[in-house]
Amino acid sequence: MEFLSLLDITFFLLAGFGALIGIIFGAIPGMTATMAVAVCLPLTYALGLHHGLALLLGLYVGGISGGMVPAVLLNIPGTPSSITTTFDGYPMAQKGEGEKALKICVIASVVGGLISAAILFLFAPLLADFSIKFSYVEKFLIILLALSVIASLSSSMLIGIFSGVIGIWLSLIGDYSISDGGNGKTRLMFDFMEPYLFEGFSLLPVLIGVFGISTILLEAEKGAKSGLVSERIKISKGGGFSLSIFRGRVTNLVRSSFIGTFVGMLPGVGGSAASVLAYTQEKNLTRDSSQMGKGAPQGLIASESANNALTGGALIPLLSLGIPGDSTTAVLIGAFTLQGIQVGPLFIPENTDTWYVMMTALVFANIVMFFLMFYAIKYIAKVVMVPKHILFPIIVMMCVVGAYAINYGIMFDVWTLLIFGVLGYLVQKIGLEVAPLIIGFILGSQAEVYFVKSLESFGTYSIFFTKSPIAMVLWGLIAASIMFAIVMGVKSRARQKMELTQVTGSTHTASGKGHDTDND
Repeated sequence: MEFLSLLDITFFLLAGFGALIGIIFGAIPGMTATMAVAVCLPLTYALGLHHGLALLLGLYVGGISGGMVPAVLLNIPGTPSSITTTFDGYPMAQKGEGEKALKICVIASVVGGLISAAILFLFAPLLADFSIKFSYVEKFLIILLALSVIASLSSSMLIGIFSGVIGIWLSLIGDYSISDGGNGKTRLMFDFMEPYLFEGFSLLPVLIGVFGISTILLEAEKGAKSGLVSERIKISKGGGFSLSIFRGRVTNLVRSSFIGTFVGMLPGVGGSAASVLAYTQEKNLTRDSSQMGKGAPQGLIASESANNALTGGALIPLLSLGIPGDSTTAVLIGAFTLQGIQVGPLFIPENTDTWYVMMTALVFANIVMFFLMFYAIKYIAKVVMVPKHILFPIIVMMCVVGAYAINYGIMFDVWTLLIFGVLGYLVQKIGLEVAPLIIGFILGSQAEVYFVKSLESFGTYSIFFTKSPIAMVLWGLIAASIMFAIVMGVKSRARQKMELTQVTGSTHTASGKGHDTDND
């Protein structure tokens, strides 16, 4: 157990500090776990791999959990994964049960986080051992499957595909044949850009720009439109919390944790889908579904256990296949890149100590999160009062300094940061999606390498369909994900048409009654 020598006091302090900072980011509406990890990413270069991972995993766990605070107290989801927490959390807060609601959320969160960590520990090595046997063909199809799943589970399949294609296109800027070690020919750029983009855009400034600067721009725009609103936060004493609340609801807790873990394994889906799915499942199965949405504890349990279980689930494809499960794990790739380590099937066998260190950090961060939020929730709740006009300039400064320092002071990295910050802002303003774009950017160049190597090895396109039974299974899954998106799109349009018909019918009815009254 050589990894135990790596677990010094600094390691645990950084994991705990990361959880605290993550909670603060999550508790401030508009800030997210992804942004927390992106902003602090440059610090990991000086800390080293293991200490850096302790900090980032603490930020990840804390950031996801912190979103419950404004969701319960202000009816504003602090993070996208806290949307369903508002359904029952805010009604409880209005009844004077804010502390009770938050403590239910905290316990559900830590249980979800620990269950997903256990599944990660058991399942990721098995998947990695299996995927080691993959040839270039299967590796290319795995990436194609990941991109198709991202597209099919987006708000619109066409939007998901288009966003992913933009990300892939951006990843291909630079050396024309990187898969052959480079041949000196460049593509998709003007001549004056060659000195800066010969190897393409640097990953880390791109990540910090898309998840840091763009978020600041979006939140600043909201502040400019609506002004800075200050709300007084009040949490009633006691709140009537008791562990007996969980009696008879353990099935919900465990089921929602498994749902969150499974959804986390699907690339680019995100915590909001996990919490919505778990919440809907509980509403369908509970005996008294009429209370959900009016302050029901089971709604909070389903939502928070699912969105915190996302953390372990999203790490499974990252560490075993090299495919990020969500936007935050996409940023975590940057930490490994800084240390010269490539995640994928060989990561766990070749970096056993790092694997155990990550598991320790993940479990410890969940425990720290529990104690911080359960016993100090009244103080943490005041974080939502931090003025954004003070917070945002500090975050922008950290982003710029981090981007500049990552590659030893290359000014073009700062321009990359700003370009992708504005791009991320515009992408969201016009209705595209960031997660497919950034995962397409990360996987695009790898997909090219695997595609070219497959053709070099076998010399025919038919190899992608006849190489092995695994390839056929992957094609089946790709087709299933596309069919799922088409069926869901048809159902959504039919539902919208039905709702429109009902609204039109009620309007005509009201108009007819008005004419009758006039005639009388």
